[in-house]
Amino acid sequence: MRLSHLALAVADQDASARFYERYFDFDLSRSRRYEDGVLMLVNGDDFALALQTEPQARKLPEFVHFGFRLDSPAEVQDTLRVFKDEGLAIVEQWDEPDYVSFKCLDPDGYKIEVFWEPWP
Repeated sequence: MRLSHLALAVADQDASARFYERYFDFDLSRSRRYEDGVLMLVNGDDFALALQTEPQARKLPEFVHFGFRLDSPAEVQDTLRVFKDEGLAIVEQWDEPDYVSFKCLDPDGYKIEVFWEPWP
């Protein structure tokens, strides 16, 4: 069994879709809009991100986040430089021998981790 999708409440589906396409490789050409208004995005790993418009923001606990694993520390550092150059909000950074990571915010303030660590 593997995790295959995540559902997020967002203020602006189009803005969120553009963000996830630009920075996290979701393919808008594979997106699908359902009758209930959910916009489903899919990436190259067939992971589905469901976006539902919700005008009322909710406060999440500080720990809540989701992440994208990269293949090397250099990839994390390169991605961090791009995100900083493009003005994305970076809220945490770690650079240790066995863990390289940063967390940024999406348009709705969801915390996203981009990381590498040597998993078996």
